[in-house]
Amino acid sequence: MQTVNLPINNNEFNLQQCYQCGKCTAGCPVAFAMDIAPNKIIRMLQFGLLEETFRTETIWLCASCATCSTRCPKGVDLAKLMDSLRQKAIERGIRPTGRGRRVSIFNSLFLSDLEKYGRTHEMGLMMKYNLNTLDPLKNAFMGFFLFTKGKLNIGPHRIKGAKDIKRIMENVKRLEAEKK
Repeated sequence: MQTVNLPINNNEFNLQQCYQCGKCTAGCPVAFAMDIAPNKIIRMLQFGLLEETFRTETIWLCASCATCSTRCPKGVDLAKLMDSLRQKAIERGIRPTGRGRRVSIFNSLFLSDLEKYGRTHEMGLMMKYNLNTLDPLKNAFMGFFLFTKGKLNIGPHRIKGAKDIKRIMENVKRLEAEKK
């Protein structure tokens, strides 16, 4: 069995340590939605099937909650591995499909809101998400109900440190661009 070296942020994942106990998969809150179980992603990598892992929905559906990494008796950081696989797939021009595409859309819209306002604007976020996923009326009834109860604001609220958050995010983007 070989060690797969993913040259991302100088991280190396010694996948030989994984003996397929399945604790990562058993603890994963989104394993039910994945096409390949998290421990099977490691198994694929142990067999050198890196390109095939990029084509799974699993790497895109991972919530990066790190439950898997915490539960691993051998210390394999599967959450970090999933993040690295996503980054590597994007670098190679591979984009998610299916449910993974929806997660990717939500993630980019969420980060965009965070950069603009310093927090999320729930109504705007869901409207943009529903438009981008071609389901514009999906939450219309619930949104109307929440709005009439005063639970949903039409406009975004800015926080005091919004400029600081924007600066931090710009620095992260700059640093990521420098690494390439």
